[in-house]
Parts: sequence; C-alpha cells; structure tokens
Amino acid sequence: MSETLEQQVVENSTKKNNTGPFLIMVGLMFIVGFLTVVNQQFQAPLQEALLSEAGKLENTLVTFITFAFFMGYPTMGNIASNWVDNKGHKTTLIRGLLMLIVALGIEALSAKFADLPSVAIGEGQVPQAFFIFIVGSYALGCAMAVLQTVINPFIAVCEVPGTSSVTRLSIAGALNSIGTTVAPFFVASIVFGGVAPQVAQLLLPLSILMVVVGIVAGVLGRIELPNPMASDSGEEIDPSTLTKSIWSFKHLTLGVIAIFVYVGAEVAVGSNIVLHAKQIGVAKETYALMATLYWGSMLVGRLCGSFLAKIPGQTQLLVTSTVALLLTLGGMFTQELWLLVGIGLMHSIMWGAIFALAIDKLGPYTAKGSGALMIGVAGGAILPWLQGVSADALGDWQMTWTIVVVCEAYLMYYALVGYKSDDVEV
Repeated sequence: MSETLEQQVVENSTKKNNTGPFLIMVGLMFIVGFLTVVNQQFQAPLQEALLSEAGKLENTLVTFITFAFFMGYPTMGNIASNWVDNKGHKTTLIRGLLMLIVALGIEALSAKFADLPSVAIGEGQVPQAFFIFIVGSYALGCAMAVLQTVINPFIAVCEVPGTSSVTRLSIAGALNSIGTTVAPFFVASIVFGGVAPQVAQLLLPLSILMVVVGIVAGVLGRIELPNPMASDSGEEIDPSTLTKSIWSFKHLTLGVIAIFVYVGAEVAVGSNIVLHAKQIGVAKETYALMATLYWGSMLVGRLCGSFLAKIPGQTQLLVTSTVALLLTLGGMFTQELWLLVGIGLMHSIMWGAIFALAIDKLGPYTAKGSGALMIGVAGGAILPWLQGVSADALGDWQMTWTIVVVCEAYLMYYALVGYKSDDVEV
C-alpha cells in the first residue's frame, strides 16, 4: 500500500531518527482533536442558550456551527500546502497556532456581546452573539486546516524505527481521540458546569485555551523541526519542478471524496446523535455519555489500530465501513442510538487508512496531495448540516441517517476499487 512511498523516503532522506518531531506532531494532534469536538459539543448548549426563539430553523442554525468550522478546511487547504512548500513545516505550524488563538478569541467575543439585539430570521429571532460565534467557528476550522496540512503528511512519511505510515497515523489518531474523548466532558461539566447554559460561560475557558495555545506556539518556535521530505543534501523540493496536476492521480481524487464522506459521517454521528437523543427525550446525562463513549470508542479503536500494521489499509477500511453501514441501518430503523455509538469504533482507524492509501506513490507531490485531502474535510461541514436541514424538513431525525449509510457505502467502494493507484511517473 504505502510501502513504495516509505521506501522512497528511506532512500532519499538523511535517515535521521525523527522520533522527537513525531512526538511533537502527536501532541498537536491531541490539540486538534480536543478543540474540534469541543466546538461540536457547543451545539446543544448554544441551541438552548441562543436559539430558543429560532422557530423551525433551530436544527438548521445550530448545525451551522459545525458547517462553518469544517468549511475552513477547503478554504485553507491549498493555501496551507503552499505555505509548507514555500515557508516550511515549522513556520506553517506556528502560523496555524496563531490563527487558532485568533479564532478562540472571536468565539470568546460572543460571550462579551451576548446582550446585543436579536436578528429576525423567518419567524424566529436569533441573537447577534450567535453569528459572532459562527465567525469564530469558521476561523477555528481555518486554523485546524493549516495544522493538519503539516501534521498528517509529516507523520505519514517521517522515519521512525519499527513503524509504518498506517501505524504512525494510528498512534497519532489515538492521541487525537484522547482529546475528542475528554472534550464532551469538558464542555458539559467544566464550561457549563451542569447548569442552564449561558453564553457568558464561554469567556473564561476559551481565554485559558488561548493562553495554552500561545505557550505551545512559543515552545515550538524554539524547537528544530526537520523536513522529512528533504533530499539527501537536506535541500527542500522546489515547487516549480512539480509540473503534474495533483488531480491527475486518480486514487488521490477518489481519496479526497473518501475523506469527504468519512469526515462527514464521523461528525454527523458525533455531533447530531446528541440532537437526535435530545429530541426523543433522552436525559442530558445520557446523551452526554453517548457522545463521550462515541469518541472514546474511537480512542480504543485507534489504540488497537496501532497494532494492525500487518493488515493492509484497504482491508481495514473495507471491514470497518461494512460494519459501520450495518450499525447505521440498525440505529436508524430501531432508533436505538446506542448502535450509532458503536460506529465510533469502526471510524477509529479510517482516517489513517484513507490518508495512507490516498497519498501512496505521490512522492514529491505528497505535500500538495495532503492539501488536497484537506479539501475533503469539508464533508464535516456539509453533511452534518444537510442532516440538520433534513431533520427540520422531516420533523424528525430518524431517516436523516440515510446520509451516513450512503457515506459508508462509498468507503466500501474506495476500499475495494478506488484506492488503486495508476502506475504513473512522479
């Protein structure tokens, strides 16, 4: 699968042990996972705090929080890959962290302006603070796109003894999942403290997070970060020598679609299961537990996935997408939402498998391929939001899970056929 790419890196790199930089990237993956799910878990509290008078557009508006976040990925994907080519990995990472501080600051502003008058939308009223938060959510997604454009290809190709690209991505995914697992607890118990949600409660925790990210950026600025794609002499690849269109690689193009539907399905389950459970009268403590266990099962799966190096990525993807499809059908037709929680275990190793398959044999085009894959992350914006729109149109969440069924079916196709790369010169 990704052996050709890894052999190329072994032959063309300085063969230094990149364990230290790899661990730095793994730590950044924790931050990415934590803040991504924190932002998603703000949906239900902000629905109660800001959208109680939004009328029939309540689900459409609240899922727009996640929509705005993930639309940051296609906005910044190509820009970030150009930054990597022209400015290097370290500079791009620091830029991403600074953008992250700004984004958190904008979200915190929504708490400062909670008393501004509401805006009439249709038959409902929506506070201006909600729209400020939406802008912050979009900026947060832009920052995450920059970080992940560096982190994922670095992890995939950096040389760490005794590991493969899928193994390294699984290890990083495990730390990412620790962040996603603690995020629902952080929102429910620390930010809002189990009381009736008020937007003013966002100010202190978001300010603290800004300080933490600032410290991380300062530390990173003092650390040497090698380029794992450098030549034998340590020179950077000249982007002007890359003449092929990145979209000429069929397996990458189909991989972008695979990332689109995978992230869309993952986020739809992780964020909208709470809204579905809330609608059918599930207790707050129970649906908060559902979200925690969903992301927690992804942690368990990624920990196990790190030991699956001998199993081809396409096999891992085929098995997990098939089981996920069956669980989604079961949860949809029975409204037994605990079945949807189990999908987290299946989703846990999909990112690493898809990413490694999609950038396989790209060689010097790997950074650009990674930027292209960030465009696919827009699925996390569009599909959960379409599910929210569908829930408003149908008056119920039950049949909206058909969207996730279609996603899992495409991932089965990619695992069977779409991942195969053309034998082309790079």
